[in-house]
Amino acid sequence: MVQRVGYRQAALLLAERDPVLARLVAEAGLPTVPVPRESPFATLVRSITYQQLATGAARAIHGRLVAALGDVTPEQVLATPVETLRAAGLSGRKVESLRDLAGKALDGTVVLEPRRLARLSDEEITARLSTVRGIGKWSADIFLMFRLRRLDVWPTGDLGVRKGYALAWQVPVPTEKQLNPLGEPYRPYRSVVAWYCWRAVQLAGAAAVTTPESAAQVL
Repeated sequence: MVQRVGYRQAALLLAERDPVLARLVAEAGLPTVPVPRESPFATLVRSITYQQLATGAARAIHGRLVAALGDVTPEQVLATPVETLRAAGLSGRKVESLRDLAGKALDGTVVLEPRRLARLSDEEITARLSTVRGIGKWSADIFLMFRLRRLDVWPTGDLGVRKGYALAWQVPVPTEKQLNPLGEPYRPYRSVVAWYCWRAVQLAGAAAVTTPESAAQVL
């Protein structure tokens, strides 16, 4: 799958055709999406580790986990005793999730080799990731947006995106179902619109449920 433009170029294209996005671009600037530094597998290990934890605690546990593993690979996760993983601070459920991810990465259920990933659609990647215990639609969406830098992801399950859409377009907060069609006019750059929805919450001074930085940090 070849993307012809990146986040910043897509934002400029959207600003040309939508006055709300033009205002957000002017106020928030162009999107910044960190360049991935880990393997896709290591990214998902981080995502599982960070779930439902405060940032500081998640960072400490993840650091201990990486130290315990040495190399963050499926083989190493499966070779490391459960007691060692638990000693790093992981819950029993997260250990099960990491081992499930490792097994499915090795048997090919979850494709994580970059060249093969590039050939898969967003829908297929989401379907494969969702077979892993502890990885749901939101985690898959964030993986697509920030790890794979896919431009047409629309994370309707994210409360921050729904709140930001309501603030930016001055409408009642839509439900997940209601938000889905509202993204249609912005294909194939819905990831960029989601990024600005998060920014809209911050610009309004509202409590940030999710920010681009917090979402990317999970990865």
